[in-house]
Amino acid sequence: MHYIDLGIFVGYMVLMLGVGYYFMRQNKNQDDYYVGGRKIGSWHIGLSVVATDVGGGFSVGLGGLGFVMGLSGSWMLFTGLLGAWLAAVVLIPRVKNYPAFANFYTFPQIFDHLFNKKAALVAAAISLIGYLGFTSSQLLAGAKLASGTFVDLNLNEALVLMGVIAVVYTVLGGLKAVIYTDTVQWIILMLGFILIGIPVAYFHVGGWESIQATLPDSYFSLSNLEWQDLANWGITIIPIWFIGMTLYQRIFASRDEKSAKKAWFIAGFFEWPIMAFMGVTLGLLSKVAFEQGLLIIDLEVMDPEMGLPILLRTILPPGILGLMMAAYFSAVLSTADSCLMAASGNLSTDMLGKWLNAKNEKSQIRFSQFFTLVLGVFALLLSLQMTNVLDLMLYSYAFMVSGLFVPILFGLFTKHRNPQAAIVSMISGGVMTVGLGMTDWELLWGLDPNFFGIITSLAMYLLVSVVYRNKNQNKIKEYA
Repeated sequence: MHYIDLGIFVGYMVLMLGVGYYFMRQNKNQDDYYVGGRKIGSWHIGLSVVATDVGGGFSVGLGGLGFVMGLSGSWMLFTGLLGAWLAAVVLIPRVKNYPAFANFYTFPQIFDHLFNKKAALVAAAISLIGYLGFTSSQLLAGAKLASGTFVDLNLNEALVLMGVIAVVYTVLGGLKAVIYTDTVQWIILMLGFILIGIPVAYFHVGGWESIQATLPDSYFSLSNLEWQDLANWGITIIPIWFIGMTLYQRIFASRDEKSAKKAWFIAGFFEWPIMAFMGVTLGLLSKVAFEQGLLIIDLEVMDPEMGLPILLRTILPPGILGLMMAAYFSAVLSTADSCLMAASGNLSTDMLGKWLNAKNEKSQIRFSQFFTLVLGVFALLLSLQMTNVLDLMLYSYAFMVSGLFVPILFGLFTKHRNPQAAIVSMISGGVMTVGLGMTDWELLWGLDPNFFGIITSLAMYLLVSVVYRNKNQNKIKEYA
């Protein structure tokens, strides 16, 4: 790797650590650390939301989809747009206009209010596990980019490097550092795609005529997918907008309902079509380079997600490569930091909060920073055991969705709030998804395990609610 690229990359990482240190000095209490003081504007929130949701994992994952299936891979993020806009219309007014939520920091605190503390504890455990997996996927995405770009850096070394940078500046700065760096990181990623990655790769492979001659027509079609692909993406990604801890933190951090809704509309638009088509286009171009012999990948040893970083390493000159890598690492860090903050909030506030007797606000922040550090190390160790970014992300999403989606809908939008039903629903949905995911069974209609996890969660919620209602009615009759 050229020293210019290395200098740009190292300089960018040092800058991120500097931002974390700056906001560490600015944070005065838990409101600052976990919800940014509740006064952050629409554009910062919106860009932070899309940076967190898409981030490096989906950037690398989209590159892999573009490599394998072409432009049709963009439909994955169309489900993100649907989820964002649906949440803006349905969820945000409910959350921002609920007086009891005004001082909350975490998503499970809503479960505590709507159901009870036991339900909140189960919700926190599910959210914690899911976001640890999601954080790991982002570190793995960054490591793939680094090891594919820097010849002398292997995957495990890259994982340790990414993990240390992401964990340290998140520990230091809290949500303010996360949101403000997310804004900058997303702008850098967009400029990297638009001004460097796509045009350089396009001309490197010979332009439009060469691209058409190299790939089959299916790569340029928007219908090169099965209905199960869209259904599985939808049942995994749309519900996450209703149960994602990172998203609730940003709703709490928004100034008011109008500001939060605007932020969600901004996020949806940037997800699809902007990010979706840019990501799969770069993956498609790496496929062209591979077919032309310009890109050497042994697909029996290396997965398609590595095509994009190797393409960039091959085509970009010194200096420009460093800028593009800084752009991609921006995306990785923008998601890893947010997911780590979410997991830390679950642990310090929802699971261990009643045992922590902090004497003052500074002590509370120190506890929060300690838990962020511990969870960051655990996420790094988990990422060392995984291989595929998109699979790890979608598994993490699926586990959270199948456990949390049904109870939160009943809790927020109906009067049928049964704590026992919520607990059984969460556990049964999550267990069903994990259990089916660990088997080699061919599931009905080719749908993903979390579809059946959600169905199980719904059935158990309704069943337990009916059982408890009948028991209560019988007690009333006996008393009468």
